[in-house]
Amino acid sequence: MANPRLLRLARALLFLTIVYNVAEGVVAIVAGVRAGSLVLISFGADSYLEVMAAAAVLWRLSFNDDESGERAEEKALRLIGATFLLLATAVTYQAAISLTHHDRADGSPVGVILLLASVTMMPMLAVTKLWTAARGAIPALAAEARETIACSYLSFTALTGAGAVWLFGWWWLDALAALLMVPWLVKEGFEGLKGEACFDGTSPCWCRGCLLGLRQCAPTCCEPVCC
Repeated sequence: MANPRLLRLARALLFLTIVYNVAEGVVAIVAGVRAGSLVLISFGADSYLEVMAAAAVLWRLSFNDDESGERAEEKALRLIGATFLLLATAVTYQAAISLTHHDRADGSPVGVILLLASVTMMPMLAVTKLWTAARGAIPALAAEARETIACSYLSFTALTGAGAVWLFGWWWLDALAALLMVPWLVKEGFEGLKGEACFDGTSPCWCRGCLLGLRQCAPTCCEPVCC
């Protein structure tokens, strides 16, 4: 059983993730629609997938019985996975249309400022989650933290596209940046459809060899082999 204080901190971090991403999604989508920016709209949509992932882990932590928690999270993971694949399909289609018809995105200072905030905040939030997961032995939180790291990558990708459009008028980079999100969306989508939520025998790590929990520990490190 995890330390109650660390469990409260874990729930607070997940709640912060949900609140921030809801606000982030609204601003990104509105700014994207106004600027005709596919990368901002896609980024905003992805924010709500992060909301769903954090909510799924928050739901899991509400179960005292691990078996019931795993069943609940499996259902949520499958729903999230299907949503990832739908978003990947929509982004690919819209990017192809944009490049074919030379649809020009306008610069969006609001979008760039938002993405700068996300590039700064998301990695810090992820590291705090990884530390809490390791200290509190909360593997579900560690898994969700890696989602936050992935979202940091998407923030940087979106910032590159939106920033280039705003500064240099490179309209085509908006669609290309959106396409760079697709491989990650597809990967996460198929992993989510598996509904794998088994954390028996796992113990989140905070050692340098495992990059402070960013990658799975080897059996010889500080984590047993998972079931």
